[in-house]
Amino acid sequence: MPTQRESVRQSWVDRNFRRFLGIDPAQITETTTGHADLHWANLTHVPLILPDWENWGRLPVGYDLGLLHPCSLAAPATAARLRREFAHVLDTDVGRTGELVALAQLLQACARGVHPGLAPLIARRAEELTHTPAPTH
Repeated sequence: MPTQRESVRQSWVDRNFRRFLGIDPAQITETTTGHADLHWANLTHVPLILPDWENWGRLPVGYDLGLLHPCSLAAPATAARLRREFAHVLDTDVGRTGELVALAQLLQACARGVHPGLAPLIARRAEELTHTPAPTH
């Protein structure tokens, strides 16, 4: 669905990448329309329904998957399956950028006390992608 509504802005990346990932900001070069809050609490089983669309809009390619994957890290088989099934997106330069943006936003939430059990797993995934330890807050 084409839209002018922005969910993720380059200005957020420019202000926050160094703070949460410890790296220079990436440039968002490709966007798509997405959910912008894709995690397991926003997916139903049968029938498959994706609720909670208040944040939808234009976002970096790979962003939605970049949110869902780290939310799966506590279940390694599920996380591995997601990486395998969506490698055609996540293993591209634009997909990696989207994943980094998602990880930075998750680390921002972790700094506010959200996802305390996932925080070290999210930080580790960010370090795997950036080869730089995520700053602690």
